Amino acid sequence: MQLKDLEVYRLAEELSDIVWNVVLRWDYFYKITTGKQMVEAADGIAANIGEGYGRYHYKENRNFCYYARGSLEETKVWLRKSVRRGLLDLADHPDLAEIMNILPKQLNAYIKSIGPQTPADHQEN
Repeated sequence: MQLKDLEVYRLAEELSDIVWNVVLRWDYFYKITTGKQMVEAADGIAANIGEGYGRYHYKENRNFCYYARGSLEETKVWLRKSVRRGLLDLADHPDLAEIMNILPKQLNAYIKSIGPQTPADHQEN
């Protein structure tokens, strides 16, 4: 199986593309402040999944997926800020809202599937 075959990776890529296209339409100030942070966080999800996948060792892969989960949470923060600041209306982007509902579950399932289970795995959502 290749990285591009992982559904969680494809969803992360799709999310980062949607975020990129949203931010692209913003005014300069919003792009370089909130937008830049949100794009970097969204890009970090797929980037960390990819880096972990390329490590070929389950412990390192899992660690990078934890970083991806952190980037996902950071993306959620920037999306909420964007909504509160009037930069983004999630109703205008149903694909974005759908991915943000599915991706955390898929990422946690992927993490749990990597290598032997540890006691900490039972505490994840």
